[in-house]
Amino acid sequence: MLAILHPNTALDSDAYRQTMDYLEHLPGVSIKVHEIQGASQRLTEIYLLGDTKSLDKDDIEALPAVERAIRISDDYRVLGRHKDDKRQSGFHYNGVEFSQNNLNIFAGLCAVDVPEHVEMMLQALEEHGEVCTRMGAYKPRTNPYSFQGHGKGCLPWVFEKAGKHGIKVIAMEITHESHIEEIDTCLEKLGRPTGVMLQVGTRNTQNFELLKAIGRQRNYPVLLKRGFGITLNESLNAAEYLASEGNANVIFCLRGMKTEAGLPHRNMVDFAHVPAVKRLTRMPVCVDPSHSVGSREQAPDGILDVMHATAQGVIAGANMVLVDFHPKPEKALVDGPQALLMNELPAYLEDIRLCHDIWKKRQAIYQRLRETTAE
Repeated sequence: MLAILHPNTALDSDAYRQTMDYLEHLPGVSIKVHEIQGASQRLTEIYLLGDTKSLDKDDIEALPAVERAIRISDDYRVLGRHKDDKRQSGFHYNGVEFSQNNLNIFAGLCAVDVPEHVEMMLQALEEHGEVCTRMGAYKPRTNPYSFQGHGKGCLPWVFEKAGKHGIKVIAMEITHESHIEEIDTCLEKLGRPTGVMLQVGTRNTQNFELLKAIGRQRNYPVLLKRGFGITLNESLNAAEYLASEGNANVIFCLRGMKTEAGLPHRNMVDFAHVPAVKRLTRMPVCVDPSHSVGSREQAPDGILDVMHATAQGVIAGANMVLVDFHPKPEKALVDGPQALLMNELPAYLEDIRLCHDIWKKRQAIYQRLRETTAE
């Protein structure tokens, strides 16, 4: 069961103390408290775990600090959607909204290489009004001899350049919990010119100790990529690991499934799961067309496969696009052959906004249908 307190309930108030005293003494029940800071108010959620079937929902709602109580299923207890669950999806971070209703574009370098390329990428994004990007400093690779990323050495100039060009959020993959401290220390030293979204790559989707470490920190939201060789349910439970440790500011990323059935693409594009994830959970959903398609192959209509895949995800309701660009792909240290070119950025952004508008119009069509059916 989930008890949601009245917004902005003070933790030192009599109502809070009386409520917690009652809940802490329920037999066979343990509690876990989650604090959610929204744009204008703070919400406190208290999860009642254990033998909760015998609890009377009305008794819980009668407690002085409780606004409402919800019976929750076993799956995705924190991030899932539950019967009569009216909680909002998403969160705000560093002035940017992330929800199941809007769209953010994270175009950038799969792997940071040289300052010149970072500068060119961020300047182009600023010129087109974009405030988010992707920049890979830590790179897990299948081949131990492949480039592993510049690591903490590149963080100062990446963050400084991001602040210079008005970038508010950088999606940055980490592969070890020590990277959280490296990022935090660098941002603090520089006066926090930008923000970071910690990215969990597909290889670490079931690295449970890493997930727990990331979940315990509350400073940075998390982008969790679907595991390329496991089920959707297993990947969603990985996201639940993050939330169960306290950080529910999670975005779920579809990046294709590793299977020969996906040929000629690098992976089987799984963007039909966008609405499924939004139905099962309250997480915003991201699509990564670059790592799904993995090439710059072009259809007879003159549109690249990666652009078609992007359109599929956005028209299906994706809330974030993570995509590779590079000023000089031939010199990229990671995944150069799949990177889009800088002169393709304006058309790509226009295409995405067109697809997002179509998604809104599709919503309106079926809203009218529901209203007509209900009459």
